[in-house]
Amino acid sequence: MALIAHQGEILHCIEDPLQDNNGAWEYFENGLLLTEDGYIINCGEEHCLVKQLPQDAKIIRHEHGLIIPGFIDTHVHYPQTEVIASYGKRLIEWLEQYTFPAEMAFADPEKCRVMSEFFIRELLRNGTTSAMVFATVHPQSVDAFFEQAIRLNMRMICGKVMMDRNAPDDLTDTALSSYEQSRELIQRWHGKGRLGYAVTPRFAITSSAEQLESASQLLNEFQDLHFQTHLAENPEECDLVREFFPDCQDYLDVYDRYSLLGRKSIFAHGIHLSDREWLRLRETESSIAYCPASNLFIGSGLFNLEKADQYGVRVGMGTDVAGGDSFSMLRTTNQAYKVQQLNQFNISPIRSLYMSTLGGARALDLDRYIGNFEKGKEADFVILDYAPTDLIRLRLHNVSSVIERLFVLQMLGDDRTIRETWVMGNKVHANDLH
Repeated sequence: MALIAHQGEILHCIEDPLQDNNGAWEYFENGLLLTEDGYIINCGEEHCLVKQLPQDAKIIRHEHGLIIPGFIDTHVHYPQTEVIASYGKRLIEWLEQYTFPAEMAFADPEKCRVMSEFFIRELLRNGTTSAMVFATVHPQSVDAFFEQAIRLNMRMICGKVMMDRNAPDDLTDTALSSYEQSRELIQRWHGKGRLGYAVTPRFAITSSAEQLESASQLLNEFQDLHFQTHLAENPEECDLVREFFPDCQDYLDVYDRYSLLGRKSIFAHGIHLSDREWLRLRETESSIAYCPASNLFIGSGLFNLEKADQYGVRVGMGTDVAGGDSFSMLRTTNQAYKVQQLNQFNISPIRSLYMSTLGGARALDLDRYIGNFEKGKEADFVILDYAPTDLIRLRLHNVSSVIERLFVLQMLGDDRTIRETWVMGNKVHANDLH
C-alpha cells in the first residue's frame, strides 16, 4: 500500500493532561498524518513533512474538521444492544428484567452473528475503533464477535462471561465448564490478528469462589491475557458481596484473594470504594473503566475521578451499553463532564479526549499499539466534523481555539459528528451526510 497523507487539523495526546498541561498534547493546525500499510509513519505540520512525501503518495484533505485518534471504549456489553434505553430499574432488577432475558437469545449462533455485526457497525459509526467487550456465557457469542472484528482488522478485546450462580439456569455455567470453554476460546482467538482475550467473570455476585479460582488459573496458564469484571457499581450490589464473601475486607479484596488484580485488569465503575481499595488498585496497577452515562441512567452514583487521580489509578472511558444509553464517546464525555461538575471537580476538554483515546489504551495496556499518533502505532483514527448540525456550526462561529472547538463537539456532538472512521489505515465508515 502506498503512503497516504491525511491533511487537516490534527490533535492527539502524548501524556495525561491532569491539569490541562500544554505539554501533554500536540496540535497541528495545518497538519499531515502519514500512514503506510496500516501504521503511522509520521505526524506533524504540513510544511515540515511535505518534502518527505514520495511522488506516488496519496493526499487526502479533510477540511473543516479535526483528525483525532480513534475512540477506545473500555467497557461495553455487545449482547445488551437490543435492550438499550430500558426503563426504570436499579442494577439488580435491571439485570433480571432486561439483561438476562436478552442474553439468553445468544444460545443461537445466528443471533450472535447478526448482533455482533450490528454492534460493530454502531461502534464504527460513533468513531470507536477499539473496545473491551463482554459477550455472554455462550462460547458462540465470542466466536461471532471475533469473526466480525477480525474481518475488519480491528483491535478488540472480548471474553465469555463466567457465571455459575445467582442467574437463570439457561445462563449459568460451572467452574469447570467456564474454565474449559474459556480455555478453548483463548487458544482459538487470543493473539490472532489484533484480537485479545479477556477472562470475564461477570461480577462477584454471580461467581463462586471455585469459579474465581478457575479464572485465576487461566491468567496463570496463558501469557498476556486481559481480565475484566465489575466492581462497586451499586450500593445494593456491594451489600450482596459482603453477604456472599464475609471473610473479605471489601469488594476489591474478593478479586484480590484470587490474584485477579494487575496491569491487564480493568474494573468497571468503581464508584463505592474505600481508600484501602483505591490504594490497592494503585499498588497492583489495575485500572478503572469510568462509565458516567450508565451510572446516571441506572442511578448507581457519581464516580470520584479526583480520588482516582489522588491515588494515581489509571482511568479509561466506557459507554457500558446497555446500562449506558449511547454508543457515542462524545455523549459519554458529555456525561463525564457533568458528573464531575456535581463532584466539584473539573475535567478539561483535553483530559476527556485523553481518557477516551490514549488513557483508554493505557487502561487496557494497549498503548504500545494505539491511542495516539506516535510513529509505528496502528493507524486507527476518526475525522470529527465541525458542522454536523446547524447548532454546532452556529456555536463554533464564536470560538477561536482548538480546545474550545473540541469542548463544543464533546458537549453538542454525537454520531453525526463522526465524518469518517479509519481502522489500520482503511476507511471503514463514512457519514452519508457528507
